[in-house]
Amino acid sequence: MQEPSQPRVGLAALWMTGAITSFSAMAVAGREVSFALDTFEIMMYRSALGFAIVVVLLGLTGKTGQVNTRDLGQQTLRNLVHFAGQNLWFFAVTAIPLAQVFALEFTAPLWVVVLSPLVLGERLTPARAVSALVGFVGILIIARPSPDTLNVGVFAAAGAAVFFAFTNMLTKKLTRRHSVANIMFWLTLLQLIFGAITAGIDGDVALPDATTAPWLVVIALGGLLAHFCLANALSIAPATVVMPFDFARLPTIAIVGMILYAEPLEIWVFAGAAVIFAGNYLNILSETRRFRTA
Repeated sequence: MQEPSQPRVGLAALWMTGAITSFSAMAVAGREVSFALDTFEIMMYRSALGFAIVVVLLGLTGKTGQVNTRDLGQQTLRNLVHFAGQNLWFFAVTAIPLAQVFALEFTAPLWVVVLSPLVLGERLTPARAVSALVGFVGILIIARPSPDTLNVGVFAAAGAAVFFAFTNMLTKKLTRRHSVANIMFWLTLLQLIFGAITAGIDGDVALPDATTAPWLVVIALGGLLAHFCLANALSIAPATVVMPFDFARLPTIAIVGMILYAEPLEIWVFAGAAVIFAGNYLNILSETRRFRTA
């Protein structure tokens, strides 16, 4: 396998800059609208905007015909799991420092390693097991379990990572039989339905106003652009090159949190995140070596 050229690495870095900016903007927007909207309302409006964007893009690209109802049960399960994870994530960004949320979110790939034997039937190799163990040591460093450091925000962020891991695995199963266009259509539509049900169950749905509407647009566009940029970066450079750039999300959001919300730069968060990153990177190196050998 050839090493990526310098121009391709530079282009991947440019795409990752867009992803990091989008993820950070979405976190800030989620916190800003949380004072007026609950997480279910945020998800409802975000999904409504996302659904409109996806429908327009499908029409413009001529991919409307790819939308179908096959495996609708799997689509529904995948989006229920993602809906739960995303609600926990939006709650976490209001409850704990943004850097802590992002650091715990980095554990999602490690949860995939642990859970993929159950969901996808993949083998838990010794290298995968070690990488997961290293990552969970990082979780303990960040959370530092004690009555003073554990709170509902930490549990929400950690839970979001687990649900995101399940989402990734269920998405992988769907990609074997469905196009990205079809998956995105059902993602936005089903989560719009879930959001409308959960937001309206109490009979009181807050409407966007001149203050919250722009932030909702940032959330909707930020989510779509972040994953679009990440997918493009991975398409032109291997994960071993892209992942170190993704880790820049942590210091970026830490600085944003310090400037906007006076959040302290905690050394434990950075130390734990570095350990989690090491676990993730160890797994990627192991998988890359295995595929090269195969």
